[in-house]
Amino acid sequence: MNQREIIARRIAQEFENGAVINLGFGMPTMAANYIPEGIEVVLQTENGGLMFGGAPKKGEHSADMANAGGEPITMPKGSSAFDLAFSFCIIRGGHVDATVLGALEVDENGNIANWKIPGKFVPGMGGGMDLLVGAKKVVAALAHTDKEGNSKVLKSCTLPLSAAGVVKRIITDIAVFDVAADGLVLVERAPGVSVEEITAKTEAAFTVSPEIKEMVL
Repeated sequence: MNQREIIARRIAQEFENGAVINLGFGMPTMAANYIPEGIEVVLQTENGGLMFGGAPKKGEHSADMANAGGEPITMPKGSSAFDLAFSFCIIRGGHVDATVLGALEVDENGNIANWKIPGKFVPGMGGGMDLLVGAKKVVAALAHTDKEGNSKVLKSCTLPLSAAGVVKRIITDIAVFDVAADGLVLVERAPGVSVEEITAKTEAAFTVSPEIKEMVL
C-alpha cells in the first residue's frame, strides 16, 4: 500500500452517515473509492455536483463528469449537477459538514498553507479559502514529510497561509493528530510506526493521547 492510498483510506474513515462532505482534489478525492460499507455520505464537488461516486472503471468514464481536479467521477442515481455559483452558495452558506483538503504545510496552531509556493507555478487558491472558512469541520491531508525528509507538520507554517486556525484534524501517511486548544494531540499511528518515529519526523510539538490507536486501513 503506497503513501497516497494509506492517506486516502484513512480519510474515508472520517465519513459519517448523512454528512455532506467536500473532497479537495488529489488524495482527498481518492477517498471516494474507499467509503466504508454501511456508510452513506453526500459528496460535494465545488465545480457543481452533489452525491458523486467513486472513479469509473477504465473505459467507462464520461468527459462531462469530473471533479474539481478534472478527474473522472461517477454520478449515481440520486446525484445532481448545478452551476458553480450554486455550488459556492452551499459552501459559503455553511451547508458542508466537513471538507478534506490537501496541504503543503500545516502547523500546531491549526494553520494551513495549500495554495502557493513563492517562485513556483501552482494552480492557486481555487475554492480552498471558501471551504476552509465555510465548512463546519476542516481536515488536512498530506504526506508527513517532503522528498528530503523534512517535516510538513510544523511549529509554524512558512508558506503563505490559506486560512488561520481552522484545521481540526491532520491526517498523514504515518499519523493522525487532533488540533486542540493547547496544541496537537497524536490520536492514531500507522501500522508498524512507533510514537518515537513520529516524534523524530515531526517538527511541531504534540502530546500523545492516552487512548492512541492504530489506523484502520
